[in-house]
Amino acid sequence: MQLGSVQITRIEDYHGPGLAPEFMFPAIDAKMWEDAPDWARRFVDLSANRLLTSIHSWLVRTPHHTVLIDSCIGNHKERPHVPHFNMRDAPWLQRLQAAGVQPEEVDFVMCTHLHADHVGWNTRLQDGRWVPTFPNAKYLFSQTEFDSWDARRPDYVARPFNQCVFEDSILPVVEAGQVQFVEEGYGVDDVLSVESAPGHTAGSVKIRVSSQGSEGMFSGDVIHHPLQLHRPDLCSSFDEDQGTALQTRIRMLDDCAARGSLLMPTHFAAPFCCRITGHDHQGGYLPDWNV
Repeated sequence: MQLGSVQITRIEDYHGPGLAPEFMFPAIDAKMWEDAPDWARRFVDLSANRLLTSIHSWLVRTPHHTVLIDSCIGNHKERPHVPHFNMRDAPWLQRLQAAGVQPEEVDFVMCTHLHADHVGWNTRLQDGRWVPTFPNAKYLFSQTEFDSWDARRPDYVARPFNQCVFEDSILPVVEAGQVQFVEEGYGVDDVLSVESAPGHTAGSVKIRVSSQGSEGMFSGDVIHHPLQLHRPDLCSSFDEDQGTALQTRIRMLDDCAARGSLLMPTHFAAPFCCRITGHDHQGGYLPDWNV
């Protein structure tokens, strides 16, 4: 995709059936699907009781830099509590190279938050050690987010789904001296800007892209699934603070609608992104998938 002077490419790590709807959204019930518009039902396999999902990175090429937004699941990583993430061997890196970018050419890795499926390719296994996949990149993390996952802290609270992530995907890039802590307002090339998006995690961010009058929003996990456009009140079981997550989601969707921004989440299945054209009669949001 082209937004002004910026080229955006989706780099897939997984696309297909995901979690059961009631696991992802504890408040969901069958009537929500009955009442949902046809476009929302395209993103669920009701016969298998699985949401359709994607896990992908966004590769952003500005006139000056090559930027990767979120780095998916990674390979050869122990994820004992998440079987479909555990010890994977997927061709994500080859897909990045097929898009015309070698790991050495990435200038910045911007992580919207530090969950396992957003940081996995930060590192790769080399000679039995975890080393930065992108040796010349600065890895941009929220300080608040990093502090909440720093397993060395005496007040750290372990969460099973993120077990081993700090040790294999975060700490190695810190020790390599490649991490830069950023907060609200940090920008890359006057094109990409970091905006606070708390709720899903304490230090989650979203990333706005603006170029030549065109705008987009890399939303991370502010929104997980297209059903949340119709029912923005649905909160994910992975949202740490559901009340704040809901407020953040509403503000972001209202902003996208007002500004005509292209919404680019990390987990929407095909066609992966949309624009918000307004509200439906039930108070949800109307997407335009023809982007």
